[in-house]
Amino acid sequence: MNLRRDLNEKVLIADGAMGTLLYSYGIDRSFEELNLSHPDDVSGIHRAYIEAGADIIQTNTYGANYIKLSRYGLEDEVKKINQAAIRLAKEAARGTGTYILGTMGGINGSSDTKLPLASEEEVKRSFREQLYCFLLEGVDGLLLETFYDVDELKTVLKIVRETTDLPVIANVSMHEPGLLQNGQQLPEVLKELEALGADCVGMNCRLGPYHMARALETVPILQKSHLAVYPNASLPEVRGGKVVYHTETEYFQNYGEIFRQEGARIIGGCCGTTPEHIRALREGLKSFEPVTSKKVRPIIELVPAEKLEDDGEERLLDKVKREHTILVELDPPRTFDTDKFFEGAEALHENGVDAITISDNSLASPRISNMALASILKHQYGIKPLVHLTTRDHNLVGMHSHIMGFHKLGLHDVLAITGDPTKVGDFPGASSVFDLRSVELVQLIKKYNAGISYTGKSLKEKGRFHVAAAFNPNVLNVEKAVKLIQRKVEYGADYIITQPVYDKEKIAILKDALQKADIKVPLFIGVMPLLSGRNAEFLHNEVPGIRLPNEVRERMREAEAADRSKEEGMKIAKEIIDSIYTEFNGIYIITPFLRYDLSVELATYIQNKKETHVLEK
Repeated sequence: MNLRRDLNEKVLIADGAMGTLLYSYGIDRSFEELNLSHPDDVSGIHRAYIEAGADIIQTNTYGANYIKLSRYGLEDEVKKINQAAIRLAKEAARGTGTYILGTMGGINGSSDTKLPLASEEEVKRSFREQLYCFLLEGVDGLLLETFYDVDELKTVLKIVRETTDLPVIANVSMHEPGLLQNGQQLPEVLKELEALGADCVGMNCRLGPYHMARALETVPILQKSHLAVYPNASLPEVRGGKVVYHTETEYFQNYGEIFRQEGARIIGGCCGTTPEHIRALREGLKSFEPVTSKKVRPIIELVPAEKLEDDGEERLLDKVKREHTILVELDPPRTFDTDKFFEGAEALHENGVDAITISDNSLASPRISNMALASILKHQYGIKPLVHLTTRDHNLVGMHSHIMGFHKLGLHDVLAITGDPTKVGDFPGASSVFDLRSVELVQLIKKYNAGISYTGKSLKEKGRFHVAAAFNPNVLNVEKAVKLIQRKVEYGADYIITQPVYDKEKIAILKDALQKADIKVPLFIGVMPLLSGRNAEFLHNEVPGIRLPNEVRERMREAEAADRSKEEGMKIAKEIIDSIYTEFNGIYIITPFLRYDLSVELATYIQNKKETHVLEK
């Protein structure tokens, strides 16, 4: 048996989905663990594919790596699960001449948005561990599949080539036919994988045979590598709470020969495919002789992503880099009465506030859409808005729609945040989405500035987004906490907006920690005036992320007893502003309970400081 020789001489049929057939054991479990708990079922599926005509089968190890198994508390079972998978495949293939590929699936990307992104070092460590299992047990080759992240696939392929000379099949996955998630075109990526030493390059998952064939039409016959194609059975649908795929095997049969004519040397199936689909592919072939030349369909030229014309307005990011800049947060109303909101916004604008920030259903309570209010502020009042966007309320589909809407409305400043948990709001039983973490949302929004959507498709215009990220400085170890800022900056954050601060010393400590960490992005430091002693105690004891010094709490208690709570609360806020003004250019005033008169007073105080500073100069 020699896999490389056979790839040179003929077309090989691979197996189809494993997970789809194991789906009956439950959605929220590890299919790979079934190698240990249900070995007969796994080996039975292998035998069914071999009987259907598969020349190649893959081990049930797609997610059998440390990172993905840790989701089920199985991270210490990596070796056992992979060993069992290889032995089951060998047992099923014994005496049949079937090749066995050790399968490793992509870790980062869009195949599972519930998993946090792993670092490059974590990915390397995880893949090496799984690779060594394959090398110890012995396989005929390796299958790297379902990689949406091209850079991750390249990283893994380099590791494989540094470690072993086994044949390698490297498959990417696409959202759009012929386009990768990073915007690269399929032929270009496959050439890069060929140059890195893959014996066979191709695509699997996400798309059915029609779109896979259309993508393959654009790929020329390669000089050093062969082509592979593993389509899904169809697009999935949900019936009775379960994901199902169409099973028209006759339709699949037609594509066996189509794929061969497009130069594929390995033809198999992915999600939703069964032994019957694989039998149909084999029966559809008119010959097993490989095609060595083909007519390549030209890639449809994408409309270039043009930069949006500058509307002439000064950007917050540019201003805060050179002078003191004021943001004020106004919560959207919880009723249809918006008079006070717009009155407050106008008053703040007239008193020198640079932008109004608008929360996205703060405290998980439904409010008027901040996108609607931001658009009215910008286009009817000429006031710059900064909109918040939570990962709590929007799934990936809604998130994309929202961001595209921001772009067309000219809302270019966005604060990407997780959002308060739904259990604190009006609907404690409501679902929280969390398809992305806040840092991933930052990364997603910035991708639009390249004119590329999440799927890699051209948007025909480039966005102009500046994205803010949130930070809580009210922690014991500020130096340790600023590492979170560095991470958010690495994901693309242009500036940082903090929780309200009540400790003047914390501001200087934060500035020093940022300098030591060499973090240069602007910060807007939060200030929220206290209304009473009870208000101070509530914030300190019940609101996550906010801590008040004992001195401040005592001052507010005494002020409440003397019936001068507002005066003392504003005095404390101005003292905090004085400290911020010395260390930072960005000041973020949070308006309590739509008391915009308090925010106007603080904005006026800052403006007077600016004028005094100019006169002193």
